[in-house]
Amino acid sequence: MQKKSLQTILYSTVGVLVTLVILIALNFIAGTARKRLDLTQEKAYTLSAGTKAILKKLDTPVTIRFYCTQSESATPETVYLKGYARKVEDLLAEYKQVAGGKLKIEKFDPQPDSDAEDSARLDGIEPKALAGTEGFYLGLAVKCADEVQAIQFLDPNRERLLEYDLSRAIVRAENPEKPTIGLMSPLPVFGMPSNPMMQQMGQQGSQPWALVNELKNDFNVKRVGMDVDKIDDDVKLLLAIAPKDITDKAQYAIDQFIMRGGKLLAFLDAQCLADNRQQNQMMANMGGGGSSLDKLIKAWGLQFDTGKVVADLKFKMQLGGRNGQPQEAPAWLALTVDGKDKDDVATSQIGDVWLPLCGAFTGTPVAGLKETVLLHSSKDSQLVDAMLANLSGENIIQEFKPSGVNYALAIRLTGKFKTAFPNGAPQDKKDEKSEGDKKPDEKKPDNSLKETKGDNAVVLVGDADMLYDPFTMRRIDSPFGTMQMAMNANLNLAQNLVEQMTGDSNLIAVRSRATLNRPFTRVKEMEAAANERFQSEIKRLKDSADEAQRKVNEMQAQKKDKDQRFILSPEQRAELEKLRKEEVDTRKRLKQVQKDLRKEVVSLQTRLKWINILTVPLAVTATGLVIAMVNRRKTSAK
Repeated sequence: MQKKSLQTILYSTVGVLVTLVILIALNFIAGTARKRLDLTQEKAYTLSAGTKAILKKLDTPVTIRFYCTQSESATPETVYLKGYARKVEDLLAEYKQVAGGKLKIEKFDPQPDSDAEDSARLDGIEPKALAGTEGFYLGLAVKCADEVQAIQFLDPNRERLLEYDLSRAIVRAENPEKPTIGLMSPLPVFGMPSNPMMQQMGQQGSQPWALVNELKNDFNVKRVGMDVDKIDDDVKLLLAIAPKDITDKAQYAIDQFIMRGGKLLAFLDAQCLADNRQQNQMMANMGGGGSSLDKLIKAWGLQFDTGKVVADLKFKMQLGGRNGQPQEAPAWLALTVDGKDKDDVATSQIGDVWLPLCGAFTGTPVAGLKETVLLHSSKDSQLVDAMLANLSGENIIQEFKPSGVNYALAIRLTGKFKTAFPNGAPQDKKDEKSEGDKKPDEKKPDNSLKETKGDNAVVLVGDADMLYDPFTMRRIDSPFGTMQMAMNANLNLAQNLVEQMTGDSNLIAVRSRATLNRPFTRVKEMEAAANERFQSEIKRLKDSADEAQRKVNEMQAQKKDKDQRFILSPEQRAELEKLRKEEVDTRKRLKQVQKDLRKEVVSLQTRLKWINILTVPLAVTATGLVIAMVNRRKTSAK
């Protein structure tokens, strides 16, 4: 008996030791492989195909020097940053694994007065000032040959952009020369400096738009005037934002730029809110009018009506209304995956795109040009007046009549372009006055280009407000300064289009993972169905109430008429009371119907919320009950 107990203890000890060795071996192998289990739907913690393509095509060795302070200070900020640093190390290990021998990772702890600190400063890495520390280093430098690209501080606020920032640094270190893009806009996209006179009037200067700051990281951004007569030859892409009141001379300059092979990305607008917000705060809701490239668009066979915007019940947004109550805004669109080209690299992987008061492109491109629709409305949409659309979304819903058309909101034209100015450069007024002084046989030579030599590309977007910071970025104060978070994928789309037309298209797949917004598309469809079901009844009751009010007003006007010498008869008084009662009853029914509509929508949202909350616990409970029943049957059988 004693011998049997000794054997049991011995076998148990050996079993525990063997299990421990196996666990250590598995942990060592797993740590070496650096494989992570990514259960997110969008694979947010798995290297994107774009990053893998960038790493696999490296032809020159790249060294990444990672600097992180490993001091023993334990303030909340340093603990948080050290935890984030481990995530960065995991990501770097995956980069090294994919790149093979072409990527080397070096880690440094830049303590005060150390060689590591000197190396950090030489690489352009600066410490972050934190309370209770002498400075916290958390940055990296990417070195390829003699080129060094530094990320001075790996801000945790940009965690979703970490892979993009790192991949971009590798691309820039390997190809340090930045392409030049031109930016044309009457809006203060480059920011406005503050001056004493503005401060006395209560106005402050403004910072450059977030888009401009992001573009400057990858490109040489050159300002192009609205009255330019020629686009510089070094400009590879012209970015036009809300080109309001653009002259024919400037359109001719753009035309010839395209004829020479330059590419155009234009954000037009039917009702530019950014324009008005910068100019007149008192009239912020009225908009600043439309902007277009009318001469060029017409020559390409298209139309863009600056007086009309697209309203869409499927993609409508909710805005803050009176007393903080949400207000339906059918002309403010939040395009989900159903409103984007799923096959185009610029739009296939991005989140929601917000388009406040977006115009539509209609018509058919001329022969030689091919149109690709990048963004479009649903068929439950219609064109509405641009000015009225921003004033009252409720009226649009009441009078809404679906067109059954998928309106094009952003398009790409490719092919051979022909000039919009077949007669040459447009003449200025001065030239027109002096034309009479010239002799009939004196004609200015026409040196303009009439057609592109090869295929070219132009992208047109029906909204410019989508790039304006208040419609794209949310600012939040944090211990590390003001944090900017993307509210949507608007900037991703703009950068993707710029990258696609000028730079490394592999970065598009990396950047597109920076934002994630999963709207309840099913909820929106059910809300739209409920709204459609109640809307006809609401309209009928409103019309009935308005008609009763009109009749009451007519009878009261008769009573108050100076020429009316008799008092209303009992029949007339009875009719008046009847109409008043009918009006009151109708408005009560109207309120009840509107209340029922809101109740059904809230009930729908509540049901879905509880389903989402209870599904997993119920599934686990059911699984546990099944396992318990199976085990009980096995026990009973024995």
